[in-house]
Amino acid sequence: MFQYMLAPIEGYTDVSLRRLCFNHGADLTFTEMSKIDAIYKKTASSLKKTLLIDDTPTQIQILPGREDLLQKYLRNFKVSTGFRGFNFNFGCPNPKIKIVGKGAGMIKEITKANRLIKIVKSQGFSVSIKMRVGETLIEKKEKVYLNLIKETDPDFFVVHARSGEDTYKDSVDYSVFPECVDICKSKKIPLIANGNIDTIKIVDELKKVGVNGVMIGRSAVTNPAIFDLLKGNNVPSFDKLKKEYLFLAEKYHSSPRHKKNVLMRIGQN
Repeated sequence: MFQYMLAPIEGYTDVSLRRLCFNHGADLTFTEMSKIDAIYKKTASSLKKTLLIDDTPTQIQILPGREDLLQKYLRNFKVSTGFRGFNFNFGCPNPKIKIVGKGAGMIKEITKANRLIKIVKSQGFSVSIKMRVGETLIEKKEKVYLNLIKETDPDFFVVHARSGEDTYKDSVDYSVFPECVDICKSKKIPLIANGNIDTIKIVDELKKVGVNGVMIGRSAVTNPAIFDLLKGNNVPSFDKLKKEYLFLAEKYHSSPRHKKNVLMRIGQN
């Protein structure tokens, strides 16, 4: 079945926005990214990000680092109702993260990626990878990212069709998807497309390429019912979406920062 997913976005996709998008057609959501060392140390921010308090289908997104910390964390991990596995962030373009070999810097680290996947699967949990098409434009041109897809076996890949050097102002390159799809099909691993997906036309074109779903980020913040729109369902007004969000934000005790960010963006272009 074709899947519609809400991307993790720092400062926006807490439980309230995840629930709102799930109520309006998102099949799977993701927490905001947390660093494994912060999770292991149980910092207040990481605890809040990774605590799943309702049944919204959600994967916990981790910025992996030390493997021993991941192992220790998973040994004591308690599964909650909405939990659907873990997601490794291999796509963060922040230079401070890339320079220490994390985020998009992990795309070349196939041996370590396999160890990380094995750690999660050994505990019986699902794991996915969200990645860009190379840490640099040169890596994208040389198709280095295909090696990660060929040589690792997560439960699914999410491929953002930009390199780690591209900004959100740069265009996405959907031409990368056919080769990615071919490799994933040969391994029977689903591939989810990500990057400026905001119309039925784009989704239809990606379906023709053979992707198994789409992940939507910024367009879901401005219109949390975009999943309804793309599925051909009725779409509520922005005023109704704001009221529903406020109800959820009150119910789930969203932070003032999250409420301000989301309410400023709903209905904006």
